[in-house]
Amino acid sequence: MKFLDLFAGIGGFHLGMEQAGHQCVGWVEWDKFARQSYQAIHNVKGVWNASDIRTVRASEFPRADCWCFGFPCQDISVAGKQKGFTAGKRSSLFFTVTGLIRDLEEKNRPSYLLIENVKNLLSINRGLDFLKLQIELDEIGYDVEWSVLDSAEVVPQHRERIFIVGHIRGRRTRKVFPIVKGNREVDSRPDSTNTLTTRYGEAQGAGSYIVESKPSQVRQIGNISSSNSFGGNPQVGRVYGTDGIAPTISTMQGGGQEPKVAVREATKIGYDIAKLGDSINFAQPNSNTRRGRVGHGVANTLTTAIEQATLTDDLKIRKLTPLETWRLQGFPDWAFARAREAGLSDSQLYKQAGNSVTVPVIKAIADRMELQ
Repeated sequence: MKFLDLFAGIGGFHLGMEQAGHQCVGWVEWDKFARQSYQAIHNVKGVWNASDIRTVRASEFPRADCWCFGFPCQDISVAGKQKGFTAGKRSSLFFTVTGLIRDLEEKNRPSYLLIENVKNLLSINRGLDFLKLQIELDEIGYDVEWSVLDSAEVVPQHRERIFIVGHIRGRRTRKVFPIVKGNREVDSRPDSTNTLTTRYGEAQGAGSYIVESKPSQVRQIGNISSSNSFGGNPQVGRVYGTDGIAPTISTMQGGGQEPKVAVREATKIGYDIAKLGDSINFAQPNSNTRRGRVGHGVANTLTTAIEQATLTDDLKIRKLTPLETWRLQGFPDWAFARAREAGLSDSQLYKQAGNSVTVPVIKAIADRMELQ
């Protein structure tokens, strides 16, 4: 199938659809840094594109079988102001897209719509906004199905998102959901890495670039064991402090055991334990209400800022690198290398990963989309 990539970002939809055998015939993205990455990563020379969907006329779009878009979520996300997608300035761009479809003759409308957004879209404004979305799609001729999918099924990142598939009435399209994944490696690729950590200073993947995030040194600040506790072994009770991450994190190491980190959080026990390969969320380090700071073998949901760290095997804590955040979204290393070589800063690379969709999730959906 041919597809349009709207609100394209760095092309998570593009890559996932392409891996499933579909062809991009046009893309729209307004952010200049995201456009810079998109053009570096994807083969889009000569492909129709625009920077602002609000200034595009429907007649300008290339004919496509599917329109892909994850419209802006700042007005819907629990981390935002939650104005709703009808009242919010950014999220109401959904209606800009449906308005363009209204302006097309029915024969020129896409057979599929593939839409992504935050899980909160289901419940914001007591579910009325999601009802309005369904009504709008119904009025322009689409039956819809949807599912909440967690990226942790295919990459080591817990990231729940709602995916909505619109099927134009009167054409033969294939039902997509449910998608059942019993094997987390089912959508892994030989040129991508389903791993949370890389070693400091190690070159990765295509191209030669160095991991920039320096680890924090850990120092012993006390011992919580007595001579009669832990079998009389003082090693087990050693408590370490970390500088440069957060005052709420301390590190403990048991004798002969792997390094562990005690992370304070608002639970009955008051802390959680992080081990090698776990992620540690250090956003709002002095908060008395935060829970779930430790991701056991999986990262918390990526955001547009770098708020997560990991424990190394030499008892150091360091931030995730930009490369690791892109890996957590399922991008192959060569894609990151192209964006890096295009001159993108670390802050932009972190932001772009946090704003993207998870590539293997898109591929899993796109594999099931075909015209019958």
